[in-house]
Amino acid sequence: MEPAKQDIIQDLRREILRLQGLKAATTEIPEDFGLSAISHVFPQGVFPTGVIHELTTAESPMSATSGFACYLLSRLMRRGTVSAWISTHRTLFPPALAGYGIEPDRILFIDAASGRDALWAMEEALRCDQLAAVVGEVRDLDFTASRRLQLAVEKSKVTGLVLRPSGSRLVQNACVSRWHISSLPSTPSSGLPGVGHARWKVELLKMRGGKTGMWEMEWTPETLHILSPAKTPVTADEWRKIG
Repeated sequence: MEPAKQDIIQDLRREILRLQGLKAATTEIPEDFGLSAISHVFPQGVFPTGVIHELTTAESPMSATSGFACYLLSRLMRRGTVSAWISTHRTLFPPALAGYGIEPDRILFIDAASGRDALWAMEEALRCDQLAAVVGEVRDLDFTASRRLQLAVEKSKVTGLVLRPSGSRLVQNACVSRWHISSLPSTPSSGLPGVGHARWKVELLKMRGGKTGMWEMEWTPETLHILSPAKTPVTADEWRKIG
């Protein structure tokens, strides 16, 4: 392909990503999320920030999904900022955040009376550009509600993580990505009895401007290990079973 045509195509791709709410790549060094092994699935090879990510689960309680969210949150908060965590039934044990390198007193916990109140609180929090991220445990999320969240972050550049509990109805929405997290059996360290480090099966069901994939991951203090290479992307039939 001629260089001039390649430049035109690249310009069009950047414009499409901008219209979809994704920031264009800059000359700055991107934040290291420890996901370089799967960076090829992200738009422009960089994990998108300043957008809304949806994390789903089929398990109750959703400890694996919360764990993966805490890992992402720890990376978003590396520059000493604070974040908000919104829910209607708080199940997170704040001291456990320290295991992911997060100081619990840097999280603003907001207990909402209903799902509708939780969505309102999340939208308002996402407008505050002094926060690193906002996590919201939300059961119902339709296109209109998710679009309001996405519009909020387009100005503030705050990253939103929407955690969907088991039994949530999954429909099309405006979130940039949809992840499905489930737990895997751990392996005791050094042959000792007991429970080892947390392991997750991480499925990327949707990534706007990117690709899908499935990986097995293990979280150890300060490090996320990719245990398996990318598997065949989730098919439409498999997605329907998850939904």
